[in-house]
Amino acid sequence: MIKTKPQITIFHNPRCSKSRQTLNLLQEQGAEPEIYEYLKTPLDKGRLNEILQLLDLQPRDLMRKKEKVYQEQGLSNLELSRDQLLEAMIQYPILIERPIVLAKGKAALGRPPENALKIL
Repeated sequence: MIKTKPQITIFHNPRCSKSRQTLNLLQEQGAEPEIYEYLKTPLDKGRLNEILQLLDLQPRDLMRKKEKVYQEQGLSNLELSRDQLLEAMIQYPILIERPIVLAKGKAALGRPPENALKIL
């Protein structure tokens, strides 16, 4: 029987130090994650919902509230619907907290990077 390595995906921003640290940590563990640069290829609503469900978070919980676009788009407005927040995350992927690691049907936010090891 041929053993295959479990599929691991990292939603990665190479300009982010935590994202780079998490990727390095995964590679040090022998993982060869699929690297998904979500700033170049934004997530669709289905994938974003899947990630939120795995993380057990609401959209606003996965948003980078200090990003300029968060303020400019009025995303702190508590009356915004889930769909409106998801649409903002799709239109402005810089809003999505990173890195996010998926493995074995689970997800972890790599803040701190060691969080990713919990799902391997």
